[in-house]
Amino acid sequence: MQAKTRFLPCLLLWRREPPYHVSICLSFSSMSLNKGTAMEKEKRALLPPLLLCFLLSGVARRAESARVFTIINQCKTVIWPAVTPGENFGGGGFALRPGQSMMFTAPVGWSGRIWGRTDCNFDAGGNGSCATGSCGSALKCGSSGATPASLAEFTLASVDYYDVSLVDGFNLPMVIKPVNGQGNCSAAGCDGDLRLSCPSELAVKANGRTVACRSACDVFDTDQYCCRGLFGNPAKCQPTFYSKKFKAACPTAYSYAYDDPTSIFTCSNADYVITFCSNRKQSVCSYHNNQLACSDSSRSLAISMSRLMLVLLLSFLALQFSV
Repeated sequence: MQAKTRFLPCLLLWRREPPYHVSICLSFSSMSLNKGTAMEKEKRALLPPLLLCFLLSGVARRAESARVFTIINQCKTVIWPAVTPGENFGGGGFALRPGQSMMFTAPVGWSGRIWGRTDCNFDAGGNGSCATGSCGSALKCGSSGATPASLAEFTLASVDYYDVSLVDGFNLPMVIKPVNGQGNCSAAGCDGDLRLSCPSELAVKANGRTVACRSACDVFDTDQYCCRGLFGNPAKCQPTFYSKKFKAACPTAYSYAYDDPTSIFTCSNADYVITFCSNRKQSVCSYHNNQLACSDSSRSLAISMSRLMLVLLLSFLALQFSV
């Protein structure tokens, strides 16, 4: 007698690299699944774990996959984000109008910095200048930007390190938020705009308004403010009046060189949303890998639980169709 085969529901898996999706269908022979047999019970017991294994098989590989970066402009004016090294980020420089965002992919092993430039004027050939954050006269940056500038810094590995640094000064509020990561994965950056409260001796003015705030090290160039010489260690280099002003505006950003405990963060298997003129409490979402991922941990948990419930439902249906 020829075995009759029943095809069970298919599970569609989405991946971060080609092939981008894989359909997995399970089938069993009705002759080998006679109701009430020991073999049937064994197959029934193995089916849910099998489906779960298929769903979770990409988790271990994800740590070695690329990271997706979403850069968002929530400022009221155009900004010109810059990235070094920028081979994976549009060549290292581009314009973002208010409300616009761009997505890029960086490989594990990438280490670099992202910052914003303001009041720029570039010609059709990509040559020009900016009021703050300039990297020479080029739209696409091949070198670090001029101070003062707020910096987002990343080192991508099996465990990623990231921070927002104001050690070289401040020109724009910025926030880093990991999405769908594992570990501490806290938001780094600013809750306020330091340009509004910048001490006059640190202020950079243009057209009668403060466009940036220099660091005390940059202005006064002393060992105490620059954490060097006798002050070149965490015990001696302590917060100053100026670094405390920076910290008040950006509680989870570097305000001076040894501000590590509340300023550097780690996360595994995450994508990152970098938002200009935002705050740390604002939830941000990024749609990629055919799913909506949000920085709100409760929403991410809900998405994960939905996946689990889907797998359990498929397992139940598979058992019903297999007899």
